[in-house]
Amino acid sequence: MKKVGIMSMQRIANYGSFLQGYALKQLIEELGGNVEFVDYHVGAPVIAEKADSRNKFVRKIEKGLETFRYQAPFAHKLAFIRYKQSFAQKYMPLLGITDEINYNPTLDCLVIGSDEVFNCIQKNSNVGYSPELFGKDNHAKRLITYAASFGNTTLEKLTKYKKADEVGALLKKFDAISVRDANSGAIVDQLTGKEPVYNLDPVLIYDYMNCCDKIPQLRADEKYLILYAYAGRISNEEADWIAAYAKKKNLKVYAIGGIQKCADRFVDCSPFEVLAYFRNADEVITDTFHGSIFSVIAHRPFTTLIRKSVGNSYGNEEKLSDLLERLGLADRMTTKIEDAENINDKAIDYAKVDELLKAHREVAKEYLRSNLEG
Repeated sequence: MKKVGIMSMQRIANYGSFLQGYALKQLIEELGGNVEFVDYHVGAPVIAEKADSRNKFVRKIEKGLETFRYQAPFAHKLAFIRYKQSFAQKYMPLLGITDEINYNPTLDCLVIGSDEVFNCIQKNSNVGYSPELFGKDNHAKRLITYAASFGNTTLEKLTKYKKADEVGALLKKFDAISVRDANSGAIVDQLTGKEPVYNLDPVLIYDYMNCCDKIPQLRADEKYLILYAYAGRISNEEADWIAAYAKKKNLKVYAIGGIQKCADRFVDCSPFEVLAYFRNADEVITDTFHGSIFSVIAHRPFTTLIRKSVGNSYGNEEKLSDLLERLGLADRMTTKIEDAENINDKAIDYAKVDELLKAHREVAKEYLRSNLEG
């Protein structure tokens, strides 16, 4: 049995990161691999901020205080802090991850991805710039990626911050490269002269709804709308509109993944229960990549809010437009919350979407099958 390592964002307390890691693990195990997750050393952010010079403990305290600055019910804030603090202890063992850090194990194959593993020009001190995420100093016989993404990092930013040459040299050492979006593909092409393979996020490739026995059957006692967004990203105006819209439709607002001003309930649950909540939801509003994906695999009506990137600020436009266009669902996107009513009233032909997914699944599994072995 081949010993395969996955290097991703697996230690981040985030449902999307967990579920894509679990999905890729399942896909590789189905092909006979013996899977372990591999850690990387977190480097200093390329774009430094004053807060980043403070120690980890101080940043943790600041993060907790930040929660209390969000507009949301006080009880939700306390629940959100408990959710963040307990996430690793409760759910990492389900990935086979322990407190013991696993650096540079000897492997038959190291798979880097999925997620924004190549998003290296950013301020996030939890990730920073780590050459190990580009395969540096690995101890594997083969080195490949699966649906890796540069996120908001562009070739222009890599050049501006003088990382293009190093990243290009490291990318050339991969035996196979798979990316999940056009921006990432263009960067790989420019820096290596090789066109990568395009694959969808593992959450779409592993058939969670039909193959995962860990998703519970939840009884829905009331009709609800899921608002899946990070805390602090839904504006007051958007929250007020969502509250009025939900009231008009006689729906409760369930916030998952972050606390929200307009939420009737903050749902603290396991990653697998998240999918159960999506399956039972009447509709969804999200501004995240994985929130959109969970809606698709649960066959829910959904609206995806687009956030445009300005300078080094967060933006989701590139990755979400790329994803939804590939699935024939570009009409689910908007920059205006008021459009959500018309969008969610519009039926989705999920039979057509599932046909597209079936084709993507075959391509992805063949990529893994042929490149894990070499």
